Amino acid sequence: MTARRPIRVLFLCTGNSCRSQMAEAILRQLSGDRFEALSAGSQPAGFIHPLAIDAMSRLNIPLTNQTSKSWSEFADTRLDVVVTLCDAAAAEACPVLPGSPMTAHWSLPDPVYHPGTDDERLEFTLLIAERLRTKIAGLAGLDWAGGRAELKQRLGFLGEI
Repeated sequence: MTARRPIRVLFLCTGNSCRSQMAEAILRQLSGDRFEALSAGSQPAGFIHPLAIDAMSRLNIPLTNQTSKSWSEFADTRLDVVVTLCDAAAAEACPVLPGSPMTAHWSLPDPVYHPGTDDERLEFTLLIAERLRTKIAGLAGLDWAGGRAELKQRLGFLGEI
């Protein structure tokens, strides 16, 4: 009996420094080896933002071995799902990805640009991380053996919560 490969999920945002990094780490923690969590950006910042590092540390979610990278690094990677997390990345033309992955858009504000004191910005980042955790728990709980149309619809619904 052959082992089934993990479901590959790529989280995209513009800089791949905060939201998509947190989403990658959260899915990795919640799903074990059922999913392969990945993240990238259309214009990668080249670093993980300190707000993401602090928020994930407070939530005891490791960012182990994660780096800021371009979505072009996945041009030859067969993906199952691509989730955009910001309106800017969703509006850009994604590279053509093999396997015709399902797509979903979960619009979330970027904590990096949130105004306020350092403490207020961290609190906002934690709120975004909690919203991501709720959405990703829903993603991990979907019946992946179901039909593609139903899965795509449910991924879209997760964007609304």
